[in-house]
Amino acid sequence: MRALVAGEVGEPNDVLRLESLPVPTVEAGQALIRVKATPIHASDLHVLRGRYGFSPELPTVGGHMECVGRIEALGPDTEGLPDTEGLKVGERVVAVAVPAVPGPPVAGTWQEYLVSDTHRLLPVPDRLSDSTACQLAVNPLTALLLVTRELGVQPGEWLLQTAAGSTVGRLVIQLARHLGMRTINAVRRRGAVEEIKALGGDEVICTEDEDLLRRVDEIAGPAGVRKAVDCVAGQVGAQVSQALAPGGEVVVYGALSTHRQTDPAALTIPLSARSVIYETKVVRGFWLNRWFGTASPADALRALSEVRSLVADDVLTIPQGRPFPLERFAEAVSFAETPAHGAKPLFVFEDGRDEDDA
Repeated sequence: MRALVAGEVGEPNDVLRLESLPVPTVEAGQALIRVKATPIHASDLHVLRGRYGFSPELPTVGGHMECVGRIEALGPDTEGLPDTEGLKVGERVVAVAVPAVPGPPVAGTWQEYLVSDTHRLLPVPDRLSDSTACQLAVNPLTALLLVTRELGVQPGEWLLQTAAGSTVGRLVIQLARHLGMRTINAVRRRGAVEEIKALGGDEVICTEDEDLLRRVDEIAGPAGVRKAVDCVAGQVGAQVSQALAPGGEVVVYGALSTHRQTDPAALTIPLSARSVIYETKVVRGFWLNRWFGTASPADALRALSEVRSLVADDVLTIPQGRPFPLERFAEAVSFAETPAHGAKPLFVFEDGRDEDDA
């Protein structure tokens, strides 16, 4: 089978090689998945650069997040186990390849076949395209967990978020509208303001020419905003914390301001001690990998099933990805690194066609 393998840490297009590997074998409690489509996430590239929260053993198959495919085989004595109820050979499934921290490593998704524990598999209906299905397990799940479990935002409450034009940011807006929450959305570019409003964002702040603190105060009034999510960090993350009302909480789930940075000063969130102490504000992190390491398999599958329902019911919309065959990995990686590229690049197999298009 074909696989994209990195033998060392470095720039993805320098270290990735297209190789031929044997099809892996399955053990009890596992399934062999024939991959149909798998995305290229920024975190996948950070793993290859050695700049992520875990380091895989080398050589490693790239892609440590999610994919969609069909069950090619089940391990011996696997059928009938509690985790495998309803799973059968030929079943179309999402495989969650997010490594749990702490936890054992999992197989990379940038290959034609992979082995997955059955408790990491979620059946998906055929009416969801491969492009949609292969993006179910990371960004929509992150949005759902941030809004409902991490912060518990209530109907009518304000939620402040940065990078509202990002994939997770757009999903947060859709989810908030569905659940009756109000969003204040920070974006970097003036050109993104109307787009975010059209998506359903209640208020939009353009940090290019507006003062974040002043605008949050104008929008929320005396009651202020008590809950926020941030994926920028740096000075913007610090401003978000400062903009919160006393007792407020911000959950940081990304650090876009540090992208490709090596200067230690760029890798910090400069918080105000007075704000943290006297206004008892909380700044804490969220990492999906660690959530998978602490959630039970049953809880993880329940959350994924909720995401699947939200997408199937058109509450959450996942934009169509841009397909690339594995052989064009250099082009796909370069596309993933292009600012404002829009569509998520996907590695696809079997000519990259969804079954509905075949």
